Amino acid sequence: MRTRILAALVAALASPTPLLAQGAEAEVIAVVNGVFDGMRKVDSAMVRPLFHAKARMITMDLRSERPARVEESVEGFIKSVGSPRTELYDEQLSNVKTLIDGSLASVWADYKFFRGTTLLHCGVDHFLLVKESGTWKIIELADTRRNCG
Repeated sequence: MRTRILAALVAALASPTPLLAQGAEAEVIAVVNGVFDGMRKVDSAMVRPLFHAKARMITMDLRSERPARVEESVEGFIKSVGSPRTELYDEQLSNVKTLIDGSLASVWADYKFFRGTTLLHCGVDHFLLVKESGTWKIIELADTRRNCG
């Protein structure tokens, strides 16, 4: 019994992420995943509470010779999430990296964006989140868009 407790303590201390941060990281990732779950369910009401009232969205579209910076309204994005469509929108993340310091969190991930089974583009998503009144909210969502194939 004592050996198991000692082994658990050593494992916890050796963990690259402190135990308290693991809980915060799970909360932050749940907010990010909520955006994509809402997209897949075509549910604006599911996505709206995940964004801070002063949130902004920025895209760097790298699909042409002259990259373009596009700023989209969060409200426009939320409405588009709930717009009826014939094919599912599915954004899939990989290589997710999360950094947290107190009430500020950053999530950086590679993504592939599909309409139905067609890969439309890929790139990097960056979510900046703040924790206010015990709740994590997205205050900025930035992404790059590239042709992938």
